[in-house]
Amino acid sequence: MKGISGKSRAIIEHVKPAIDNGEFPIKRVEGERVEVTADIYCDGHDKIKAVLLYKHIKQRKWNEVPMHLISNDRWGAYFKTTQTGWYEYTIQAWVDHFATWQHDIKRKFEAGQHIATELLMGANMILEVAEKSSTKLTQKLIGWAQQMQSPIDFQSEVNIALSPELSEQMYRYGHRSNATMYPKLLKVQVERQKALFSTWYELFPRSTAKEKGQHGTFADVAHLLPRISALGFDVLYLPPVHPIGTKFRKGKNNNVKAAPDEPGSPWAIGNKEGGHKAIHPQLGSLDDFRALIAKAQEYNMEIAMDIAFQCSPDHPYVTEHPEWFKWRPDGTVQYAENPPKKYQDIIPINFETDDWQNLWRELKSVVDYWILEGVKIFRVDNPHTKAFAFWQWMIAEVKKDAPEVLFLSEAFTRPRIMERLAKIGFSQSYTYFTWRNTGEEIKEYLIELTSTEVVEYMRPNFWPNTPDILPVSLENKDEPAFITRLLLAATLSSNYGIYGPVFELGLNEAYSGKEEYNQSEKYEIHHWDWSKETKITDAIRKVNLLRKGYKALQQTRNLMFLNADNAQLLAFIKYDDDKTELILTVINLDTNNQQAGWIQVPLYLFHLPYGEAYTVHDLMTGNKYTWKDEWNYVMLHPNIAPAHMFHLEVNPIHNPKQPLVVNVVE
Repeated sequence: MKGISGKSRAIIEHVKPAIDNGEFPIKRVEGERVEVTADIYCDGHDKIKAVLLYKHIKQRKWNEVPMHLISNDRWGAYFKTTQTGWYEYTIQAWVDHFATWQHDIKRKFEAGQHIATELLMGANMILEVAEKSSTKLTQKLIGWAQQMQSPIDFQSEVNIALSPELSEQMYRYGHRSNATMYPKLLKVQVERQKALFSTWYELFPRSTAKEKGQHGTFADVAHLLPRISALGFDVLYLPPVHPIGTKFRKGKNNNVKAAPDEPGSPWAIGNKEGGHKAIHPQLGSLDDFRALIAKAQEYNMEIAMDIAFQCSPDHPYVTEHPEWFKWRPDGTVQYAENPPKKYQDIIPINFETDDWQNLWRELKSVVDYWILEGVKIFRVDNPHTKAFAFWQWMIAEVKKDAPEVLFLSEAFTRPRIMERLAKIGFSQSYTYFTWRNTGEEIKEYLIELTSTEVVEYMRPNFWPNTPDILPVSLENKDEPAFITRLLLAATLSSNYGIYGPVFELGLNEAYSGKEEYNQSEKYEIHHWDWSKETKITDAIRKVNLLRKGYKALQQTRNLMFLNADNAQLLAFIKYDDDKTELILTVINLDTNNQQAGWIQVPLYLFHLPYGEAYTVHDLMTGNKYTWKDEWNYVMLHPNIAPAHMFHLEVNPIHNPKQPLVVNVVE
């Protein structure tokens, strides 16, 4: 019987959230709730009490929240995170003999049974608790117990027995020595708000020069910050800024042979001028990079840096640490392949090297180096092609000293692999949004991301396009297609980004037979007209302003799809925590034709009686409409208004916020 707690009768099962039985932490940001549920019960008919215990790992004492019975032995409680770092939580439950006694004595008294003996039993429990309480409370408890030992008016004694004051004290100081403790300490990884809500803009610094034919610099990027900020972006993501290899350098459109003046792909990192801790000399100096970071801060923006752990054949690592790479029998290095693609200009790192510990330390030192230079956000290239154990170790180690640092996983790969990367610590994740086009595809995918266990550890970041991907939803399409994809990304997900300026300029020419841009900026320098305004830039500015103005748009899990009688209309509601701010979005998925139909609004969410009128305020146009009952009619034309974003002014008393309206310029 060794190790058996024979007197502990409470059972705690099926605790949620718990990722892979507690192997991985759930994710939250500062101020978010952690709602915990569990099946809790015991043998027989005794009453149960349970508490949710939680603390930040820097705290010594547990905080305690009483759990409440939801239904059918399912209990729940929640706590709020208040600081970044790691929290722990677990559950304690016990048989509450005093509550059982209260239940029994009430029933017996109401049935007219003799309860003197029962009162003596209660008095003994109260006296036991009195010994543990404060001096002032002790006398009060003893007085109550004495009344029960010598009852005069049974109604009075029953009133005392059932009083909230006595119940509170017996709960606080009552006997828990036979409590059951859930055997696992579950964890929460808490990050700053930017992990949950961010708006990304990607550009190639080398394509930012004012003069055609020139190589852009960090100073040129700094000149674009007012424009990017005015569009509403708060993260500026730069592809790798390091020296580019010369051996097997790629030319235009991924040509295996580059002309002498072609710059190569920034992801082929390293040459004689340095590797991952060096800066491409034509972009500027380290001081110029620091100046860019400082300038971005003036616009409340952050610079996100690309971490691509791969090397060109010219990288110093290749000669200094040949054991970190795979070599073929003929002495040549094994370059990366993704058939039919071949990446001759980069060499993958061998994570099975015998020298893996030194390799891990060196790669972490790259991240540490740029953190010291002011970078707090990293977009990680192809993390799924590197060892999971490395990322789990590296991210945890970095966050010990710098919990504010965020990592975005750029992994378009199999679902279980993307999920694993999220579980082991990545703050945000690329997704399949880019390839979800029909209403049913979008609903199915978003329900998976927001209504299954995935929501506890994977924060999606939606990208309509990337330098690698010109999806069919944009290929050879006009401006309405770009605006529609923008609105879907920006309203469905609280994190989203675009690769510009090709997105806002509506560039749509694909390389023949591939889902890639023709004349891809990955392999050549472009000169852009950064001053050009389009309907797309107008839409970007408007939707980003609304995202900043409404908390309902600043998280992803708060999503509810609505019924529509037209499959081309995607309708959904997002809401804040207390459901007083409701944003109803309807998007026309047909980018060529006008679509109309009826949308069903779930009135029960608003506590609104049927038959009562309410106002919906279109934040994109400023127009107001009076709706009534559940089903209401909408009409959307892709060239005029491809979407409605309604603020539901349901109850002015409970919904006093003045709508932030963005007027459309035709």
